[in-house]
Amino acid sequence: MCGVFGAFCKNGESVLEDIYLGLYALQHRGQESAGIAWSDGGEGNVLSFRGMGLVHIALDQQHLSTIKANSAIGHVRYSTTGASDLSNAQPISANYSMGSLAIAHNGNITNASGIRRMLESRGAIFQSTTDTETIIHLMAHQSHKPPLDALVDALRRLRGAYSLAILLGNRLVAARDPWGFRPLVLGRRGDIFYVASESCALDIVGATLIRDVEPGEIVVIDENGLKSIRIPVKASRGYSCTFEYVYFARPDSMIDGRSVYEVRKALGCRLALRSPCPGAEIVTGMPDSGTIAAMGFAGCSGQPYEKAIVRNRYIGRTFIQPTQRVRNLGVRIKLNPIKSLIKGKELAVVDDSIVRGTTVKRVISMIRQDGAEKVHIRIASPPVRFPCYYGIDTPTCEELAAARLDIDTLRREVGADTLDYLGTEDLISAIGLPSPDVCTACFTGDYLDGSDNDGLDL
Repeated sequence: MCGVFGAFCKNGESVLEDIYLGLYALQHRGQESAGIAWSDGGEGNVLSFRGMGLVHIALDQQHLSTIKANSAIGHVRYSTTGASDLSNAQPISANYSMGSLAIAHNGNITNASGIRRMLESRGAIFQSTTDTETIIHLMAHQSHKPPLDALVDALRRLRGAYSLAILLGNRLVAARDPWGFRPLVLGRRGDIFYVASESCALDIVGATLIRDVEPGEIVVIDENGLKSIRIPVKASRGYSCTFEYVYFARPDSMIDGRSVYEVRKALGCRLALRSPCPGAEIVTGMPDSGTIAAMGFAGCSGQPYEKAIVRNRYIGRTFIQPTQRVRNLGVRIKLNPIKSLIKGKELAVVDDSIVRGTTVKRVISMIRQDGAEKVHIRIASPPVRFPCYYGIDTPTCEELAAARLDIDTLRREVGADTLDYLGTEDLISAIGLPSPDVCTACFTGDYLDGSDNDGLDL
């Protein structure tokens, strides 16, 4: 998962500090690297800074504040394709015969490897191992076309997930794949237009949410305002990611017109109705992933909610750390139960999901050591049984706890007294989008049709 942010100011005001702030708001979407690219405003050349680590480490905010640029994009990354190193940090920029461009990408292009092999056979030389670079090479192979036409032609050949912020010279372009896998929104503050992975990034710069970029839409922003064109690919159905609502997006964001906070409360409420814990004396959430769902569970069950597990605010998400060793270390140092609340009590502990099972197992062990009488685990989503190929770094099936074990065996494995999940129908109902418009592939295995060779008819 990654985060993208872009800004264009019609009156020439510099936007680099806004990009920096927007990336800060999207830091939860990637902690491995960060970068900013901007147009110099003269010849339309694209310049960039990229670095490893968190935004404040990777980018020099003070130096950025001295650079005047009215059009820029930014990116925060955690690796789903390509290694975690500087060569794969984004935005990726290039100069080709038709001008300069830079691309920031959230998602995974599922036919990228086939496109890459074809391009390499025609002499293309790749500088990174990310799927994003295939877009630039596809454009370069259409050098007889204007850059925007070449971009449209490149995007029509792609399969999978891409929400993009792009600089074409001094123009800002936003594009979302025809299936709508990953979120992408438009905002405005005065003469400045913004594009962002989530609406929470608009809030930090004082911008107003205009709308979501539609699936299959390309929005071009320049001194004349906004212009919308379509990617010439007809999707048979939508694939808006349900896991964004369950876990990944910030709760203060809006996705496709839905409040992430309200969806998570609804998930918890439906979970309480589907799988109650009548003996539980308190309901608590796994911080911070299960907190809002736990509030919804308590509200609909009538049982008291207590914040019985405290999270160290200075520790990042274990889910987006790249190695199992760091995940294990993170679980030990990030969470701590409040003994006085749980000693001798029967608890209902709500979380958003179980992926590998490492976190929940360790937390249950800590809770029991601190005197909990019984621990009931309730998960506000269906079992994650299948890998995601669209931009979330879920493991292979053999590493996914729910793919390896049935629910009762998993219950014993993690040490819970009871364990239950939300159903897929309840998940979709809580989100409030029609069933054909959402992606449940990580729960059901219902992937987007299409082979690795799709889109190679150059």
